[in-house]
Amino acid sequence: MDHDLKNLGIPEEKLFSFHKHSELESEKITAPRYSYWQSVFRVFFRKKINIAILTVLAIVIAFAYIYPAVTDFDPYKNLLDPNAKHLSPAQAIEKFGFSMEYILGTSGSGKATFDAIWNGAQISISLALICAAINMTVGVVAGAIWGFSKKVDAVMMEVYNVVANVPYILLISVLVLLFTASFWTMVFALTVTGWLGIAYFIRTQVIIIRDREYNLASKCLGTSTIKIALKNILPFMTSVIVTLLATEVPSYISYEVFLAFIGMGISDMSLGRLIYEAQPAMVTPGWELEFWSPVAVTAIISVVLYVVGQNLGDASDPRTHL
Repeated sequence: MDHDLKNLGIPEEKLFSFHKHSELESEKITAPRYSYWQSVFRVFFRKKINIAILTVLAIVIAFAYIYPAVTDFDPYKNLLDPNAKHLSPAQAIEKFGFSMEYILGTSGSGKATFDAIWNGAQISISLALICAAINMTVGVVAGAIWGFSKKVDAVMMEVYNVVANVPYILLISVLVLLFTASFWTMVFALTVTGWLGIAYFIRTQVIIIRDREYNLASKCLGTSTIKIALKNILPFMTSVIVTLLATEVPSYISYEVFLAFIGMGISDMSLGRLIYEAQPAMVTPGWELEFWSPVAVTAIISVVLYVVGQNLGDASDPRTHL
């Protein structure tokens, strides 16, 4: 070896150098830092379709919450004018002049269909978001404890077996009939037992992972059941919870629209109420837009919320972050 080095004509100190040991440097991690939510949004925005869907969602939210705030919508403004009812867009613009509020014509009571739709969308979306927030919060926390505690499981299974056999739509209908058909009555009807199905689903997921080694180790170290459920289990199920939320929000809009369509909806002018009042226009030549425009907006809102939630749930799965 020494003979080969001499033939190269290179001093030994240039070929080899002494490396000093540093305990501080040895503790540094060379792998790049991992941020869960940064990875979630990176995966989510990687798909161009998600950007397009978010754009549609932003437009819907803007028209549902910002547009009614900057316009002075009066549903009774043209009530006494017989010539202002059931006008097509062209007839409404001819009578009142060009204005965005009349681009979809007028309804049977003379109100501008376009303005009525977005005021109704605000009510329906707010109802869905409030119900989803209550049911998901109560359902996820209760489900985590339910699945981890065998004592709670014994009691809750009996409650679930009784309540789950009562048709949900029937229970909502009865509660709406018993109380005044108002916004908060509908919220109460949709949440009084709505969280139970979510809790049962979360309980099933918790049972699958509750006996894994790290949870058993935490239990042996004296960690409380509630802390293990909230700290060890729920973060593991982020993608499952987001996916579940994606189905919950549109479902509340569907419940509200369905109940209103059969005459049991809230008294506020929601999308369901608009569709209910426009039923005769569905089969009347020249009036169809009064019915199908709120139906189309309801469908767009439901589909967009569902797709955004589903894709966000997929992006929340750590296995997609590779």
